[in-house]
Amino acid sequence: MLTRELHNKALVAAETATADYINKYGEHDACGFAWVTAYVNGASKLGKSFKAQGFDKAYGGGWQLWNPSKSFTQSISAKEAGAQAYVDTVRSELPDVKIYAGSRMD
Repeated sequence: MLTRELHNKALVAAETATADYINKYGEHDACGFAWVTAYVNGASKLGKSFKAQGFDKAYGGGWQLWNPSKSFTQSISAKEAGAQAYVDTVRSELPDVKIYAGSRMD
């Protein structure tokens, strides 16, 4: 289950990873977006736990959380670092959940 505690821990990891990327490389990258997609059944207890933490239905299936770092940067690489940190944090406690970081240029 994606508990509030795990979700908040993953959000902090995403925010930290994005800030660290910007501090190291700056914001001179392509503009874009990043998100996290969890491929879980929305009617299941697990799926409901993701929805309770703010995930929305994804167009291609699964449940998505856009910009988990909540950063206002336009740097796609910085946002990707945050999304991957979110995924890594959730996978550390829920290794069987199919959760992935995604991105696209603007």
